[in-house]
Amino acid sequence: MSDREQDMPDNGDESADRYNVPALERGLRVLGEFSRDTRTLTAPELARRFKLPRSTVFRLLATLEGMGFVERDEGGRDYRLGLAVLRLGFEYLASLPLNELGHPLLERLSQDTGHACNLIVRDGRSIVYVSRVSPPSPFVSAVSVGTRLPAHATVLGRVLMADLTLPELRALYPETQLEAFSPSTPHTVTELFDLVQGDRQRGYAVSEGFFEANISTIAAPVRDHSARVVAALGMTLNASRIEGAQIEALVAQVRAAADRLSGLLNYAPRKADNLVALHPERKAR
Repeated sequence: MSDREQDMPDNGDESADRYNVPALERGLRVLGEFSRDTRTLTAPELARRFKLPRSTVFRLLATLEGMGFVERDEGGRDYRLGLAVLRLGFEYLASLPLNELGHPLLERLSQDTGHACNLIVRDGRSIVYVSRVSPPSPFVSAVSVGTRLPAHATVLGRVLMADLTLPELRALYPETQLEAFSPSTPHTVTELFDLVQGDRQRGYAVSEGFFEANISTIAAPVRDHSARVVAALGMTLNASRIEGAQIEALVAQVRAAADRLSGLLNYAPRKADNLVALHPERKAR
């Protein structure tokens, strides 16, 4: 037992970080600094970011490099994520019961409709594609498993935020103005909340060029045994508009697939699931 543990009173009111491993935490935080926008970093840069001695950062990077989680470029100065991160990511995706249960439903829906179908979860302010089935097509999509998009600027994100109250949404987006990705992006949290609750009350969301001008999306929520939204099941159409005759049939198919997946997750529909109070600043529209 360490001196620190010996000095702590054994009264059941343990400190939240009693079992925290600082070196492991630092190593994971180092990995978290890399992104699609920051693909390479040097040891001095990381030392400045974390306000740590360079020697400490070099030891962290050497350990991560030895395990394959980072690798150096040809010059030996810049570090980037290694293949072990990718392997771990795919192992995570493969371990999700949601993927295992949802992928066959996506395959069937894509075969029946001829459109790409996706399963998406939310990670904070981003949505993440965890499963995707796309029919043969000359159209090359920029979306693949692992793609992250801003939640507030996509209908898939709106579906995934259906359970958030207005205070929770404001905590997630404390800024006054939301970042715009298209003319359709909501400007404020209250605008986003109204859109989210409108989608919730309908039980689905449809967008025509909401995030990308030539892409339309139909999405429905997937709920688990606790009735919380845990995923969004979406269909992507390579068109700026969906013909009126198509919408009703496609919406019904997407909702049916989402309902089947919810059932596999032991969700039991309740009457109150589609009812939510709007924020107090405005009356319901």
